[in-house]
Amino acid sequence: MLTFAIHTHNRFMAQEEVILVNGQDEQTGVMEKLEAHRRALLHRAFSVFIFNDKGQMLLQQRALNKYHSPGLWTNACCSHPRPGEDTLAAAHRRLREEMGLDAELNSLGSFIYRAEFGNGLTEHEFDHVFSGKTERQPVINPDEVNDYSWQDTDQIKARMASHPEEFTVWFRIAMERWF
Repeated sequence: MLTFAIHTHNRFMAQEEVILVNGQDEQTGVMEKLEAHRRALLHRAFSVFIFNDKGQMLLQQRALNKYHSPGLWTNACCSHPRPGEDTLAAAHRRLREEMGLDAELNSLGSFIYRAEFGNGLTEHEFDHVFSGKTERQPVINPDEVNDYSWQDTDQIKARMASHPEEFTVWFRIAMERWF
């Protein structure tokens, strides 16, 4: 029997699971995604940063129906690998699903963060960061992305300094560390 749960896009789809990990990114279990966020359990995630030949970074504005951080600006895409799925393969999958793009991706490293949201959910993630380059324009998935923009990193940092509330928590952390 296949169980169904309401997913982040106000539509029905098969229940999604995340990979629970310890502080060394070693798998400790698997849990339904929203339950892991309700219980604030550390789980594996990834963030993808995409640049063009001008050195501009691709930003996405999260869809307005997301269960947390709706309408905030962030990196090209982010998500969670599925149980049994390689993190790099998951990054490619989500970049295609969210932005209609693919690119060669390189690992920049990882970090752990925890952010509580007002709706009873907490992101507690071991986030793997990847970067890549493309000259193609995104073809956004409206279930995931409200808008996109190519911007210089100096422009992004200036906006982040004056209006940090317009950007996701993980994006602000990664920008400070790598860009």
